[in-house]
Amino acid sequence: MHVDLDIPGRPEDTRVVVAMSGGVDSSVVAALLARAGYDVVGLTLQLYDHGAAVHRAGSCCAGQDIHDARRVADALGIPHYVLDYESRFREEVIDRFVDGYLAGETPVPCIECNRQIKFRDLLATARELGGKALATGHYVMGRAVQGGRRGLFRAADPDRDQSYFLYATTQDQLDFLRFPLGDVPKSETRAIARDLGLVVADKKDSQDICFVPQGRYTDVIEKLRPDAAAPGEVVHLDGRVLGRHEGVINFTVGQRRGLGLATGEPLYVVRLDAAAARVYVGPREALATRTLRLRDVNWIGDGPVDAVGPEGLDLAVRVRSTRAPQPAILRRVDGVFEVELPEGEYGVSPGQACVFYDAAADRARVLGGGTIARAADAAVLSAA
Repeated sequence: MHVDLDIPGRPEDTRVVVAMSGGVDSSVVAALLARAGYDVVGLTLQLYDHGAAVHRAGSCCAGQDIHDARRVADALGIPHYVLDYESRFREEVIDRFVDGYLAGETPVPCIECNRQIKFRDLLATARELGGKALATGHYVMGRAVQGGRRGLFRAADPDRDQSYFLYATTQDQLDFLRFPLGDVPKSETRAIARDLGLVVADKKDSQDICFVPQGRYTDVIEKLRPDAAAPGEVVHLDGRVLGRHEGVINFTVGQRRGLGLATGEPLYVVRLDAAAARVYVGPREALATRTLRLRDVNWIGDGPVDAVGPEGLDLAVRVRSTRAPQPAILRRVDGVFEVELPEGEYGVSPGQACVFYDAAADRARVLGGGTIARAADAAVLSAA
């Protein structure tokens, strides 16, 4: 596989820093760049240490994964450094994750990790080391666009595309980042790893929430905020009190199972009021929404985002990483960004991301996105 990073100069005169997580993807990136003659330096982040979390299959950036990254670097004959970012990760990612759930939201920690740790702090370190680029194993594409800048595009393999988690990347960061696996299927990546004899060729993929043991996020919340979860009422949208709960952290919008209610009708979590410790439930149709209000919007499309006004901009959006982009209209009214979804969406929770894509047929280019501050239509607002 030929690697072209679109960097002026000869590879042997070009230092490229590779973010090595200890997994197969970033290991293949480091190996391909080293084979192409680039001056490669590997950096691995130590992000957390939660005992069992660092030993389970599918963790990353801790324990065995650091050891695996070091073994790959040694085999490739490239310098390798481990950076202790544990305190930064705790403050910028884990604490925000916990606070989000306590506020009744559904945060996406991978987005904050990319925004605050990998593409801010790690990228700055790559520059300090004299790197001309920071390469990662993300399945996303960066390509030259008008004005001599670089744009962010969905991966060629839609099943592996990670652009949803990278919308918060800034333009300056994009110009420095390289994603060599954007047009490579995962099966080919593993085949390359085997051909190159990498020890991680058959290693399992990391999980989305790497720091959560056994996938139980409530365990992390209760450990870090043991007295924060307050019991309260489970309330139907029509005002009936149906039961009690032990904390809003145990619920997410759209949840049906585990409500502990015997009403004879299918009910879903429609809204979480953390301040009042109330969980509102209702029928599935109450989960429908056509309007999203956003905060912390990041724009990496052509032209300034200030050009978006009340008349709106046609684009496409994803409110879940597993969904294809759907038509939408982005509006800015009195400084507040809102997204209209003509086709509607179900079970959207505050704290999730709404990612913008171009409105072209393939909807491939990422234009930015924001955090959902409110997703509510009449049925939900009536309970507010």
